[in-house]
Amino acid sequence: MRDLEAFVIRRLRPGDMDDYAQLMAVFAEAFDDVEAYSSARPGGGYVDKLLADDRIVALVARDGDAVVGGLVAYELRKLEQARSELYIYDLAVLESHRRRGVATALIGEVRGIARACNAWMVFVQADRGDEPAVALYSSLGDREDVLHFDIEPGPPVRPNRPGLPRSPRRKTVAP
Repeated sequence: MRDLEAFVIRRLRPGDMDDYAQLMAVFAEAFDDVEAYSSARPGGGYVDKLLADDRIVALVARDGDAVVGGLVAYELRKLEQARSELYIYDLAVLESHRRRGVATALIGEVRGIARACNAWMVFVQADRGDEPAVALYSSLGDREDVLHFDIEPGPPVRPNRPGLPRSPRRKTVAP
């Protein structure tokens, strides 16, 4: 079922704190992660600074006065060529509004933004087992099977060469 005419997609800008708060609530509910999206929200000055940065794209889908979906993407400028990519980091739609074209419309809007900033690609990750997301993204682009690693910040790791401090060693266990 598609009823896009009921939704308005708009980009958040400085001063849009109400829509920002609603977007964070949508993410908290959709990702079942209240801690990450609600416990330590930054103040308005920080949010306004980010929303003023054209390299950060925060979109909301509104149904009347309510934010029912949203997307946050980041422009990644590339070093190997004078071009960029847009990385969709968060994309969520409230369960009550899924299967109505909201996510597709959000991605369509970010594709237009990508074209306007001369990005050569938009990319997004999906968790294994998230079949609705995989199906949506597969309908819009080419799938690449990659591995993702979270690396915690820490001291710099240097190669073991004479005269340099040794790199910290972590014990690894083979699977």
